[in-house]
Amino acid sequence: MIRICTSLANAGFNVVLVGRQLPVSKPFQQQPFIQKRLKCWFNQGKFFYIEYNIRLFFFLLFTKFNIVCSIDLDTILAGFWVAKLKNKTCVYDAHEYFTEVPEVVERPKIQAIWQWVANHTIPHLKYCYTVCESLAIVFKKEYGTDFEVIRNVPFKTETPDITPKNNHKNIILYQGVLNDGRGLEQAIEAMQKVPDAEFWLAGEGDLSKELRQLVVDLKLENKVKFLGYLTPPELKKVTQQATIGLNLLQNKGLNYYYSLANKAFDYIQNEKPSINMKFPEYERLNAAFETFVLIENLDINLLAHSINNLLKDKELYSNIQKNCSAAKEILNWEKEEAKLIAFYKNIAVYQE
Repeated sequence: MIRICTSLANAGFNVVLVGRQLPVSKPFQQQPFIQKRLKCWFNQGKFFYIEYNIRLFFFLLFTKFNIVCSIDLDTILAGFWVAKLKNKTCVYDAHEYFTEVPEVVERPKIQAIWQWVANHTIPHLKYCYTVCESLAIVFKKEYGTDFEVIRNVPFKTETPDITPKNNHKNIILYQGVLNDGRGLEQAIEAMQKVPDAEFWLAGEGDLSKELRQLVVDLKLENKVKFLGYLTPPELKKVTQQATIGLNLLQNKGLNYYYSLANKAFDYIQNEKPSINMKFPEYERLNAAFETFVLIENLDINLLAHSINNLLKDKELYSNIQKNCSAAKEILNWEKEEAKLIAFYKNIAVYQE
């Protein structure tokens, strides 16, 4: 969101980024746009979603704007209805296939509610975009709405400092939320079979407590580190220290199967070979750039073998690193943001 808002602000738009205040939220960093956090009594579960949308509804109702962009289904009701009441434009930015995330797929009643939200809003929107071709095709078929593809790629990163900083120990890195279906339990268990390496997890989520307990149960406290929430600059420094990046997903819903996670691009920008699932979008990227090791499933032995092989095969590691160096010249936000700016300028022209 910082990338998107910065690009729009630099293009001349007056941007306000609205999120929520958490007990662990860090102070704002200065940005070329306004930042606002809404405080909620509830921080998870159905009461959070209800409360947040109500607070967001009234915040938007009493805030002047021309365009409101709702990120995923959990903010779309407030944006959709306030835009309708004020005769303004609601844009939908689908970072994921929300009705197909594991937490929703495994709870049919909850899935039905979110599907109702999607059917109630998305078919009535003119301006939508998403992160990959697969999702754009699926959304067009399901909702009859055209989606622009604007990939969630990072800014181009200069060649990172690869000087060993951690006693020459290999670092296997996962960055992102610690939620169900991310292959985190399997990655932790696989570390039992990966000598001379540490596994770092940068982020928090629904599985934070369970994963920490798993580490204790397996007596891996010296091999697995939880870094907690990190600011973007902090995360960049950590990524540059890593040896291998992980982006592991269980095929527990179409959201993961059609995903194209921004962490995959972060690894590329920092010239870090990464292990990803053999899903359509990663296969498409790998066919073009050969920047990943792709695995068929999350079998612990297969995962451990893939990590160990990438650590031991210096030629393979070097080739992937070189491919990342070439791919980063194409897969960067400086190139992708042109589509974003054109998208919003088209709305501005329409409104005039």
